[in-house]
Amino acid sequence: MNLREAKEGKEYIIQNVNIDDSELNSFLFSLGCYSGETITVIAKRRSGCIVSIKDGRYSIDVPLAEAIIV
Repeated sequence: MNLREAKEGKEYIIQNVNIDDSELNSFLFSLGCYSGETITVIAKRRSGCIVSIKDGRYSIDVPLAEAIIV
């Protein structure tokens, strides 16, 4: 399942990040968003999700949320 399908408040382990843009992939890696890392969906919005990764909170848009497989 992807992050858009994930439930709020539940912790998941990232299985894969399906991004073709290497620059964006490197940026996500620097935030701690990579395979094997835990991620929690704090809230869902129409424009995307608010997630928690390694003590940081980030707002991600819908296409990116759909590209992160948990």
